[in-house]
Formats: sequence, structure tokens, C-alpha cells
Amino acid sequence: MGLGLGKAIKSVLGKDFDLEIFRLEPPGERTMPPQLAFLLSQPAAPRGLQVQHGFSSTDLSPSMSLKEGDALTVHRRPMRDTTDAARGRTAYRRGVHTWEITWPTEQRGTHAAVGVATSDAPLEATGYVALVGRGRESWGWDLGRCKAYHGAVDSPGRPYPAHLLPCESFHVPERLVMALDMEEGTLSFVVDGEYLGVAFSGLRGKTLYPAVSAVWGNCEIKMRYINGIEPGPLPLDELCRRSIRNCLGNDRLEEINALPLPTLIKRYLHYN
Repeated sequence: MGLGLGKAIKSVLGKDFDLEIFRLEPPGERTMPPQLAFLLSQPAAPRGLQVQHGFSSTDLSPSMSLKEGDALTVHRRPMRDTTDAARGRTAYRRGVHTWEITWPTEQRGTHAAVGVATSDAPLEATGYVALVGRGRESWGWDLGRCKAYHGAVDSPGRPYPAHLLPCESFHVPERLVMALDMEEGTLSFVVDGEYLGVAFSGLRGKTLYPAVSAVWGNCEIKMRYINGIEPGPLPLDELCRRSIRNCLGNDRLEEINALPLPTLIKRYLHYN
């Protein structure tokens, strides 16, 4: 998870100095949206749906391909002084959608970016760059620099997570969750169960694909679709199920069977 180095500031300004004044966004803005919390509490999508919302076998750089025997993973062949990208096979204009990205930290190299892109975003670039997020047609999070990129080719990016303090670093582990909310027009990320806040906004009305860009030879990136929901409020029965499971906590879910409820409802609470 995040590794704080804010103590470097306290060593200079004194141990009683309040580092919170440096935070770039109010804590309330990092509260996980209910739709996202709902999706992350659901059982995994079936394999067929994961493939449907996974990487495209054709919409990628010539130096990238789907891994043999694993339709959810792309492999980048070693190429010098180039950056290569891959897009998902499904485009999104509505709803809320989530993916688990698995990218080994030792396979990221100098520029490893995840995010979303239009169909016009380039899939190749000369040199080593955060290609997803480079230009107006994509929005990307550079996992090594912890910066969000969009816009000008030479954009310096901005820190993400935005709540990081000066002199504070953040380690992105092998697995992370990417959440695209086309109703609110936002892209956000979750790491180790912690919602990191909105990385990008203003996406509503666009047609977007999940995308990654890589520079490391022989790296493998897996994108597993967790689930999605269509526009509209969450169903009341789902909200009730989530509330009951949250009250019990993950370590006490077996106690559902002891609740004074009909068997059918208990099975529903267990997702059976």
C-alpha cells in the first residue's frame, strides 16, 4: 500500500506539525461511491463476460498480442525504444464498469500506464512514454510515477492519488481495480480495498475503452472484468443485502445462517 514519507517534513518542522494542511482534496471526496462499493461486493462475472469485456485481439500494437491460452492477458514482445498499447474489445458510453488489473511490479519498467482511451488514441509511440494519457484521446495513470496524464504530449501530469502529502510516495501493488463511471463521467482506482478518489472527470458522453501501455519486454498484463451495472438507482434488495453483509463484516459472514430469516433470504445473502 501507500508508503508515507511525510515524517521527513516533521523532522524539519517539528513532530507536532499538522501534515493534513497539505492534502489536496477533502477526505470526504475519497468516500467510495455506492455503485462502486456494490460492484466490488458482487461475485465475479462469468468467464464469458470477462472475455467480452477484456482485451481485444486486434486493437493493439503489433508488438502486443493476447497470451496463448489466456484471453484476459496481453503480452508485449521485446522492442527497443518504443511504447506499445492495447485497448479493450468493448466500448462504453453508459453504466459503471470495473476491472481488476494484474501487472507484476517487476515488469513495469519506466512507463506503465493504465486508463481509458477513445478509438482514435495511438497504440504505438517512439521512445518510452506513458502512452495512455499522452494526448487528448486518452486518460492514464502512470503506476511508477503515480501521476495522472491527459492532454498535451509534454504534459507534466498531476499527482495521483491526489491526497498524497509532499515528500510522500505511493507503491502500487501487483493488483489494482479500475472503475469507469460513465454516468458521472469519472475514472477512479482502488488499491488494497482503499478508494483513491477520482483520477479523471469530464468523461460523460464519450465512447471509451479500457487501455494499457507498456515498455517492458515480455511483460504480461491481465485485465479481468469484475462486473458492471446499467444506468439507474441500485435495486432495494441489493442495497439491503449489502447493508446486512457490511454489518456482519467479511470475517463473520457465516453468521448469516444464524439470522432469524427465511432460508430463501439467507441463500440470497450468500449469493446462492
